[in-house]
Amino acid sequence: MATMHDFVGTWKLKDTINFDEYMKALDVGFATRKVGNVAKPNLIISVNGDLITVKSQSKIKNTEITFKLGEEFDETTADDRKTKTTITFENGKLIQLQKWNGKQTTIERELKDGILTARCIIGDIVCTRTYEKE
Repeated sequence: MATMHDFVGTWKLKDTINFDEYMKALDVGFATRKVGNVAKPNLIISVNGDLITVKSQSKIKNTEITFKLGEEFDETTADDRKTKTTITFENGKLIQLQKWNGKQTTIERELKDGILTARCIIGDIVCTRTYEKE
């Protein structure tokens, strides 16, 4: 089973399935979805003591969050949602729960055979984004 330190590194987006439908479910506008669908962000994960930093970097937009596992924090997402976010590490998965305006979405990041898979879930919509380590 993966440890938190197995996630550390730079991950390059290789494949995305159902991202437009996921963004629609988040109420992301058409223009932002169009940009989001062509962005190929790198995910950079680092650990410093009990602080974890996740950066998403693309030619279009960069985001960065720093957090402690299990502690809620304020996040401004790439599509400018203001969320209350809690990230936990359970059964080898990094699980990010975002809540805003009575809604919630979960992003489950998991490692398998050197591939990082992010499953983005809102209601019955699931988007899968696959990353390879650089």
